[in-house]
Amino acid sequence: MAHVVVVGSSNTDLVVKTERFPKPGETLVGGDFFLFQGGKGANQAVAAARMGAKVTFISKVGKDLFGKQIQEGLEKEGISTRLVLEDPEKATGIALITVNKQGENTIVVAPGANASLSPSDIQAALPSLHNHAFILCQLEIPIDTITFLASYAQEENKNLILNPAPAQKLPESIYDQLFLITPNETEASLLTGMPCDSEADYPKIAQWFRDKGVRQVLLTLGEKGTYFQNSTQEYRIPAQNVTAVDTTAAGDVFNGSLAVALAEGIPWKEAIALATKAASISVTRMGAQASAPYRNELV
Repeated sequence: MAHVVVVGSSNTDLVVKTERFPKPGETLVGGDFFLFQGGKGANQAVAAARMGAKVTFISKVGKDLFGKQIQEGLEKEGISTRLVLEDPEKATGIALITVNKQGENTIVVAPGANASLSPSDIQAALPSLHNHAFILCQLEIPIDTITFLASYAQEENKNLILNPAPAQKLPESIYDQLFLITPNETEASLLTGMPCDSEADYPKIAQWFRDKGVRQVLLTLGEKGTYFQNSTQEYRIPAQNVTAVDTTAAGDVFNGSLAVALAEGIPWKEAIALATKAASISVTRMGAQASAPYRNELV
C-alpha cells in the first residue's frame, strides 16, 4: 500500500447553489444549501485515501463543533487524526462557496486555525514522516510552514509536491526544493508573470519553473486538460468530457489522486491520466470531499 503525507488546511464548507453569481451590492435568493467538510489539505487527504493510500494528515482545527466534525469525518475515511491539532484560541476554518448553474464557483475562506499551523508543529510531526517518500501540500497554511517543509524535504530526500493554491507569490528559495509543482492557469500566470492562455504559453511557463529548479511541472488547465514537462518528457493529456455540477474540489481530487499514483510507482503519463479521470468524476457531484471517487470507480 502506498503511503502519502498531506500537510494542509481543514475547513467547513458552507455552499449555496444559485442561478448566477451576484453583482457587487446585489442580493440574490439562492437555491439549495449544503454543509460539507473541506479545505484543500483535507480534500486532498480524503482523495488520496479513497485512491487506496494510507494517509498521514497534518493540519490544525479549532476546538469547536466544526473541528470535531472534521476529525470524525477523516476517521471515517480511514485517516488518522493523531496529527490533526487543535487550537483553543481560533475557530476552525470556514469557506463560503457559491455555485452557479454551470457548476462554476466563487469561494471566500476565513482561515481560522489553519493560519496557526506553524513550523514548530511540523517539527514535532517529523518522526511520523521519516519513512514516507511523498509529501503533498498547498497554500492555505502559512508560507513559513511551507518553506520549513520544503527545506526538510530537500534535506531528507523526500518528494515534495506543491499545489500552489490559492495563488500567491512564493519565496525564490523554495523552487529548487520541489519535486513537482501543479499550478492552474491563474496560479501559473501569477507566479511567473507570464500569460498562460494558449498552447504556445505552456512550454514557456513550464521552462520558467524548471529554470528555477523545479524538477517536474504539471499545469492543470481545466477543460483543456493538463500539460506536463520535465527534463526528458513533455506531453498533453486531454480532459474528459463530462457535465460539471460543482467544480469546487476538482483540483484537490486531481492532486490527491496523482500523489497516490506516483507513490505507487505508476509512470507519469498513466499517473496523470488516472488523476484526470478521478477529477472528471468529482465535478459531476456536489461537495468537496464528498465528490472524491473511490479507486474502483476509475476502472
